[in-house]
Amino acid sequence: MDLTDTTGPRPDQPWTVIGVLSGTSYDAVDAAVADLFFEGREVVLRPRGLHTEPYPHWLREQITACLPPATTDLERVCRLDTGLGRFFGEVAARANTSLAHGGGELVVSHGQTVFHWVEGPQAHGTLQLGGAAWIAEATGLPVVSDLRSRDIARGGQGAPLAAMLDTLLLLGDGVRRGALNLGGIANITVRDGRGEVIAYDLGPAGALIDAVVSEATGGAERMDTDGVRAARGTVDGALLSELLTEPYFRLPPPKSTGKELFHTDYLRQRLRGRQLSTDDLAATVTELTARLVAAACHGHRLTELVASGGGVRNPVLMDRIRTLGAPTRISRVEDYGLPAQAKEGYLFALLGFLSVHGLAGTIASATGARGGAVLGSVTPGARPLRLPAPRAEAPLRLRVET
Repeated sequence: MDLTDTTGPRPDQPWTVIGVLSGTSYDAVDAAVADLFFEGREVVLRPRGLHTEPYPHWLREQITACLPPATTDLERVCRLDTGLGRFFGEVAARANTSLAHGGGELVVSHGQTVFHWVEGPQAHGTLQLGGAAWIAEATGLPVVSDLRSRDIARGGQGAPLAAMLDTLLLLGDGVRRGALNLGGIANITVRDGRGEVIAYDLGPAGALIDAVVSEATGGAERMDTDGVRAARGTVDGALLSELLTEPYFRLPPPKSTGKELFHTDYLRQRLRGRQLSTDDLAATVTELTARLVAAACHGHRLTELVASGGGVRNPVLMDRIRTLGAPTRISRVEDYGLPAQAKEGYLFALLGFLSVHGLAGTIASATGARGGAVLGSVTPGARPLRLPAPRAEAPLRLRVET
């Protein structure tokens, strides 16, 4: 779709959209490419593939130096914003070449979250770096960015944003089904007893597991690959009980959290002088995540939980979720047409696609906002920017065509 077309898109004409993000674990940048179009009250998504590039060492170190509990200054923030914008632009351009064959029409960039400002039950602000102007220059395409701020300005949490995709794809058939994403933070989308969509961050997933391994190895290892350390370790019951007293877990949804709370110092403070091996620590924080997920399965009386995110590659974590979450059936988002590792990339492609058509990308009951919001800011590409006429009706379903 040519955004300079003043007549607007035909309803059945696909847009090739590149969804770009870096998650809480900040190990790589993902660029998922999809063709998206409307067909009646459906959005149709045709995945083209996922392009992933690990961060160069120097850029990952800059991110680490800016994330809590580290302190930073505006010079470092400025340098990081530029470095991320350039790298995101390079990744998006290469994804456009390799997966869209140069035919991309829109980039949607979530950026790298460096701070999510939450006090108790209220989100006050959020900051994602990775200057959109650099991405527009590298690709020549218009860029939708800063996708969380509008929801927070309306009184919402700004997270998790997965609720729109989860609802359109998974929650429309009356089955008591939930959607789980296991990234640095675990989040879930479900319908409550009144049928309203709720979505919230359960608590840490990879954030604490990665912190344990990285701290123990001086950064030589960044994650518990295949859950090997957790499998060797033994859960420390006293530490697990201490972790489960975290006040955040008792807050009602909507709620959101991040590495501002769950980081290396958080875990160190709760050890209270205990001397645990790295494997036992990994086993304990892995068990914590499984307990949180299982509690949500039981609390929402789920028949099925559809999992995605990097955590699905950890067999120890997934086995514990299946055991503790029973009788809830644990499935994978691949069963519904989306690759688990690419779901968030396709999520942001969808949200940007909705935004340029004047459609809300949030559900008020999920984020706690005063109403659904059209998300993001648009940075023009190489051509003059003319957006299509806003659509009158929001979609009711998402159909994935493979």
